[in-house]
Amino acid sequence: MAGTAEKPGAPVSAAGPDTGGRRLPRTLHPVAWWIWALALATAVSRTNNPLLLFLVLAVLGYVITMRRTEAPWARGFKYYLYLALTVVAIRVIFRAVFATGMTPTDHYLFSLPHIPTPDWYAGIQLGGPVSLEALLSAATDGLRLACMLCCIGAANTLANPKRALRVLPGALYELGVAVTVSISVAPQLVQSVQRVARARRLRAGRNKGLKALRGVVVPVLEDALERSLRLAAAMDSRGYGRAGSATAGSRRLTGVLMLLGMCGLCAGAYGLLDATAPKLLGLPALLAGSLFCLAGLRLGGRRVTRTTYRPDPWRFAEWAVASCGVLSAVLLFVNLGYDPAELNPSIYPLSWPTLPLVPAAAILLAGAAGFLAPPPSAPTPHPTVQRTEEAA
Repeated sequence: MAGTAEKPGAPVSAAGPDTGGRRLPRTLHPVAWWIWALALATAVSRTNNPLLLFLVLAVLGYVITMRRTEAPWARGFKYYLYLALTVVAIRVIFRAVFATGMTPTDHYLFSLPHIPTPDWYAGIQLGGPVSLEALLSAATDGLRLACMLCCIGAANTLANPKRALRVLPGALYELGVAVTVSISVAPQLVQSVQRVARARRLRAGRNKGLKALRGVVVPVLEDALERSLRLAAAMDSRGYGRAGSATAGSRRLTGVLMLLGMCGLCAGAYGLLDATAPKLLGLPALLAGSLFCLAGLRLGGRRVTRTTYRPDPWRFAEWAVASCGVLSAVLLFVNLGYDPAELNPSIYPLSWPTLPLVPAAAILLAGAAGFLAPPPSAPTPHPTVQRTEEAA
């Protein structure tokens, strides 16, 4: 182009996200994103107010739009939204089929055919009249579960699963590898379907719908099989799954400690949730289980010796993002500055829910992670694209 004075061999930098001249793009520590997402999911578990739940979905969408990368796993949040819609629909359908009766003040919508049930199935009614209040109650319960699933989906979208694997203890390394592989399966399958569909269009394949299913499924399954074989060969060449220097006795002791620890954690959680349980099943069992788990992780980590190349830094941005999620959960648990009944509004009688200011501000505080986190690094341009830009 005329008017430009560039050296013929000068590289052209990729157009990265706007940093505002303040921060350099980098990848946030994956643990910070997981703390933020799990804390926000904990806050969601405290409410079934639809206004707050929709606000949570808006916050998740904003943060993901601002800080997701171009990696394959960063493109799967829409599938979590599809799953969330499916959860809400199933919850509403089950509530309509397994009717619980109507009160005189309910708003009648329609009636399903009633199916008689035997005596041993007492208390469960199949079919019958369906009210608006029953469907709204089922929709809000399903929406709360859907928001929790979307929080987990946000963590999978924003956090690099391969980098998260490096911060796991040595005893959980093999489990972490299995989880990482399972998380990356869905984005890879989506890429395979898109690649096969693109190849069919180039070959003038005109079949659509169910007719094109056969021509898409077989290449995708073949690609998945080849990828699994390459992964197995790579893992075997790196010594994955080998016991190393650990003896049989140490492996058994590690298993016993982990089993006792998990039993202690389950008993402690049950004791804390049940007020009628003995005191020993509460905090003492929880602490004992934690100690057994830590001892098992410590002992099991000795048989897996790993080094870390360029570990992910934990800086102010990581503290800020994690603190946003934790403070949001704390504000919804302390019940300060608002009526706790506003978190779980009743639909009997049917009325429009109110938006409590403090919980809404807490959820918006979690959305501050969208600008507190550093902008993601721009993808490196392909050499062919770079040469084309230089020639232009």
